[in-house]
Amino acid sequence: MRGLEPAQLSRTTVEPSNLTLLGLVRHMAEVEQWWFRRSFAGEAIGDVFTGPSDGNEGLDGVRAADAERDFGLFQTELKACDAAAAGHDLAKTFTSSRGVSLSLRWIYVLMIQKYTRHNCHAHFLRERTDGATGDCASFSDRSGSRYPPPLRED
Repeated sequence: MRGLEPAQLSRTTVEPSNLTLLGLVRHMAEVEQWWFRRSFAGEAIGDVFTGPSDGNEGLDGVRAADAERDFGLFQTELKACDAAAAGHDLAKTFTSSRGVSLSLRWIYVLMIQKYTRHNCHAHFLRERTDGATGDCASFSDRSGSRYPPPLRED
């Protein structure tokens, strides 16, 4: 989301949805906290923004004036979540709020799914905001290909 002003980050671009780029950042802070700190680590803490209890998990209440603060809270939450999971085996289990036994590995798979989904949303929102279409163009500078170089097996 480099190169965007706070007003652009908080603008809705796909009507009638109220989804914004900044709302996605706030949402992921809430999701990270919910799964890693509250569910896995059992921390009794308040919401980062509006929280899961309102059903919107950070998506509402977005204000351009809060963009820098919201990004800072997201970064702080990521560090706290990393610390909550550090040193634990992926097979370590916990009981969810619905009484289901889940593992740390399950959380990581869920987070991969969530980030994949929301990065796709962000791609479309960004394109509607300023026409930028993602990182593919950055790969064409040397090889002429619009696709990333193949992964190497070392």
